[in-house]
Amino acid sequence: MASFPISLKTGAVAQYPLTTQVQFATNVVRFIDGSEQRFPGYATPLRRWTIRLDLLDEAESNAILDFFRVQSGGAGVFSFTDPADGTVYPNCCFVSDSILTSMDAAGTCAAAIVVQQNRS
Repeated sequence: MASFPISLKTGAVAQYPLTTQVQFATNVVRFIDGSEQRFPGYATPLRRWTIRLDLLDEAESNAILDFFRVQSGGAGVFSFTDPADGTVYPNCCFVSDSILTSMDAAGTCAAAIVVQQNRS
């Protein structure tokens, strides 16, 4: 399985600000008497990371774009290391089949990527 590239020269996966979302699924059963019973929809929460990369040079930008192409956008599955705590999540994908990139006159690039954990 492929791993999300550590594309920054600093050895980091992402830059700050980093947005992380944790999603739980709770099923609620409501009874006639008004009481409720709640239980988890799946065993573990799902995670989603919004990675903003600013001030990339051309090599860093190409590493991200090449990995995105190899994964065929959202079709590929790869492992992703959480930049906040270093945990490796083995079953992740890109949320979108497109990636937003830009380049300014000084030659610096920027990219915005959303990675999500899949249910195993």
